[in-house]
Amino acid sequence: MAEGKLPPHPNRGGPISRRQARRRAVEMLYEAAQRDTDAVTLLADRVGAVEVDPVADYTITVVEGVTTHRERIDELLAQHSQGWTLERMPPVDLAVLRAGVYEMLWSADVPDPVAIDEAVGLAKELSTDDSPRFVNGVLGRIGTIADRLRAVL
Repeated sequence: MAEGKLPPHPNRGGPISRRQARRRAVEMLYEAAQRDTDAVTLLADRVGAVEVDPVADYTITVVEGVTTHRERIDELLAQHSQGWTLERMPPVDLAVLRAGVYEMLWSADVPDPVAIDEAVGLAKELSTDDSPRFVNGVLGRIGTIADRLRAVL
C-alpha cells in the first residue's frame, strides 16, 4: 500500500488519503466545538452510521488524539499565538491548529514540516485569507521547540 493511503472502505470507490482523513478530523473538531459537545462522542455517533461517509482510521486517530491531549494542546496554542486568546480565534483555525499540534507532537510518523504544511493547506481551504499565515506562524513557533516538547510529553 502506498505511504499516506489508508485501506479502502468497502463502501467507497478508492482509498481515503491521509489529507482527506485529516480534513474530516478538522471538520469534526470544528463541529463538536460549534455544538459544544465532545468530539469523541460526535465521532462515535458517525462511525458505522450508514447515512454518513465511512470514517477513516486516521480521522479517528486525530480526533481521539486531540481530545486526549486537548488541555496541553490548548496551553501551547495560548502560549504561542502572540496576542490571540483561544476564544478570539476563528473556530475553524482553532480546529486546524489543534490537529496540527497533535500531529507535530504525538504522531511519530508525521514530520513537523508536513504537519505544518497540511495545517496551512487546510486553513487555505476552510478559513479566511489571513488564516494560513496565522496557522503557519503559530505552528512554526511551536515547531522550533517541538523536540524539547516531545522529550517531556
